[in-house]
Amino acid sequence: MLLTPITQRVLSRELLDVLIRAGLVAVLAIFCFRIFVPFLNLMVWALILAITLYPLHVRLRRMLGNKDGVAATLIILVAFGVILVPTYLLGGAVAESIDHAMIMFKSGSFSIPPPADSVASWPLIGQRVHDFWQQASIDLTGLVLKFAPQLKEAGLALLGMVTGLGAGLLLFFVALIVAGILMAHGEKGHTSAVQIASRISGPENGPQITDLCTATIRAVAQGVVGIAFIQMLLIGIGFVVMGVPGAGLLALAVLLIGIMQLPATLITVPVIVFIMTTEGVSAMTIIFSVYVFVAGLADNVLKPLLLGRGVAVPMPVVLIGALGGMVTGGVIGLFIGPVMLAVGYELFWRWVKDQAKPERLDEEQQT
Repeated sequence: MLLTPITQRVLSRELLDVLIRAGLVAVLAIFCFRIFVPFLNLMVWALILAITLYPLHVRLRRMLGNKDGVAATLIILVAFGVILVPTYLLGGAVAESIDHAMIMFKSGSFSIPPPADSVASWPLIGQRVHDFWQQASIDLTGLVLKFAPQLKEAGLALLGMVTGLGAGLLLFFVALIVAGILMAHGEKGHTSAVQIASRISGPENGPQITDLCTATIRAVAQGVVGIAFIQMLLIGIGFVVMGVPGAGLLALAVLLIGIMQLPATLITVPVIVFIMTTEGVSAMTIIFSVYVFVAGLADNVLKPLLLGRGVAVPMPVVLIGALGGMVTGGVIGLFIGPVMLAVGYELFWRWVKDQAKPERLDEEQQT
């Protein structure tokens, strides 16, 4: 069928209008994204915190006569106290330890005890560790001068890490405030989320996708951050009772590697070896070693119980999403990864089941 010149001009004009509108929409979206991108991490963290803390907000709101603002403010103030007090105490302890170490080093009273003869019998690395330890106990100043370039690089890296932690802590506090505002308008936010999900995936999938994203974020918060915090408390108590040097810093390291989905045995095993080497084998050190080693493996029991709880997808999907998200996107990816993978998993199987229904109907009609 041939089109008349008038029809062709009309179609060309309509196509041109569509292209111009699409271009204007793309330009508007790009400008909006560039304006919003400096606040992207802040808003993602605020949304994660709001979703995680909202069940507590609902319970507290009922006790306060359905006052959303008061309940959200109270939760944020308590969260500030819970975070600021240990941070202040930990920072003071670290600063005091550094000052004490610097004074001892400058006065020449700092010394490292010589290694035990049993260290040399360790497999593979025993002799090297023994020689290095022996040299440090005899001539620590010379050893420091020998590795001065490496120590300088490590110090700069440590300084950058501390600066990054300070900036991250400030971002976290601001995200807490924004999360309080989001919790105060939680019902409206949930309605908006359902509308957006329904617009993207269809009215029949919107509520289920919203509930799946919410449950996945809460499961990751409980199954990753919560388990890491429990391990930090269990192991930290053992370190403090045993008088391990730098117990607070080691407990903080347990929390960080737990969030990074690394085994806590990276911290506990060297500490056990250090205690056994310095304190010797006794009933106390054996009890300490068994307790700390078991506490370091507690995530293997707690993770299957908490990580997939309340989520309509298998726990390995959530775990793989958390690990992959952590590798590709850092701590925020720890939450975004399992959400994206869980949504993709759910939509994929719904697509598979929707395709299977017509085939079964055709088979029934043929029979």
